[in-house]
Amino acid sequence: MFWRGVWGYLPAQVVQGVVGFLTIVVFTRLLSPEDFGHYALAFSVTTLAHTATFSWLEASMARFWAAERTPEGLTAHFASLYRTSFAIIAVFVPIAALAVWLLPLTPGFKIAVAFGLAGAPIRNLAKLAQERYRAAGEVAKAANVDMFVSIFGFLVGAGFALAGAGAASPLLGLALAPLFVLPFILPGELAQSAGGTVDRERLKAYAAYGYPIAASLTLALVLASTDRFLLAAFMDAAAVGAYHASYSLANRTLDVMFIWLGAAGAPAMVMALERGGREALRETALVQGSTLILIGLPAAVGLALVARPMAELMIGQDLRAAAAIVTPWIAASAFLSGMIAYYFGFGFTLGKKTGLLLVTMAIPALSNIVLNLVLIPRLGVLGAAVATALSFAIGLIACLLISRRAIALPIPWDSLIRCGVASAAMAGVVALLPPIGGLAELIMDASVGGAVYAALALTLNAAGVRDLLIRLIAARRGAAA
Repeated sequence: MFWRGVWGYLPAQVVQGVVGFLTIVVFTRLLSPEDFGHYALAFSVTTLAHTATFSWLEASMARFWAAERTPEGLTAHFASLYRTSFAIIAVFVPIAALAVWLLPLTPGFKIAVAFGLAGAPIRNLAKLAQERYRAAGEVAKAANVDMFVSIFGFLVGAGFALAGAGAASPLLGLALAPLFVLPFILPGELAQSAGGTVDRERLKAYAAYGYPIAASLTLALVLASTDRFLLAAFMDAAAVGAYHASYSLANRTLDVMFIWLGAAGAPAMVMALERGGREALRETALVQGSTLILIGLPAAVGLALVARPMAELMIGQDLRAAAAIVTPWIAASAFLSGMIAYYFGFGFTLGKKTGLLLVTMAIPALSNIVLNLVLIPRLGVLGAAVATALSFAIGLIACLLISRRAIALPIPWDSLIRCGVASAAMAGVVALLPPIGGLAELIMDASVGGAVYAALALTLNAAGVRDLLIRLIAARRGAAA
């Protein structure tokens, strides 16, 4: 199930990656540094509101679907989640509207926040369907929704930016894209709740499971976004824009990879535990963890190595210098964050001890606030990046220690060592290449570095990649015969 999901979600993640890069390229040029900073702040507010309000429903859809065994149970599952979602939306919309009206924000910033919050209920309904698709192994459906929302959302946002909509432009795209998807996916999902009623005991179990996840995700977002608000307080919106551009460049690249592998790995681990027990889970988890390291570690190292030429190519002139400085730190943060969110932290979800996940995420979130308060006044945007990297390192240590009280997923030490050796050698070779600048340097560094890493990973059989390649070749030959 894991590898079927990996290959099935690959096209969607390629699209996500391309759109992510285009978002940086286009909006750092079409928007002023101040507007881009206001967009970054509005996006953070919107994401925090969505996570705190709706993510417990989305997490419950994914986790409890596999455990249902009867048609009646599935009907109650869908009815409980969707009807509760609609009830929450009916409360969320007027509260969000009132909050936006009362907040003392500049007009452009207020409009950006308003459209961002308006899109949260729409994204929730689309996300519920996607989580069900992923849990059921309906890879193509989940991937198609991802691709359409990403591409259409970017095009709509770019169109509004060209029309002069300012900071609200990207958020308009994020709100409207899933709205166009809902007529095609929502009726079929709601049909599965037909005849069912809201099961209060079931909802209590979902809330006990999902609310700690929502709270921990909120803390993770606080960890990832506190720096922006503190930069706005200590400096200005333009500094936020510069930081967000560099953060998006590095974090989005790795996040796409982790989301891709996590979309395949999370349902596979749930299924392994529910239907095969702890030993089956251990085997599946080692494959997941090793694959994350095999791909994520060299990607983080590579981003740090090409920070300057990538910033020259991808980011607008006004935001470029700061991006080159902070990208290596954000790459490290993204790798640590991905290992927490898409591997080690999943042990709390599997063990249904999500309250411990909340405790785990509170540690780096509080650390991040303290470190930002100390470092931003001294180092500016670089201080924010260093604080984030240190906070995620603290978070990973906390996760490893506390997860022992839930389900501690195995540390793939062998893969970590072999991939680390290959990544270090890649870094050494790339560091010797001449700094010719721009696209030419980026292509040279990426191609040489990728070739060196691939050769060493195959030679060392890092994360079993050579064994996998041999199996794929043998399977292809067998199919041809």
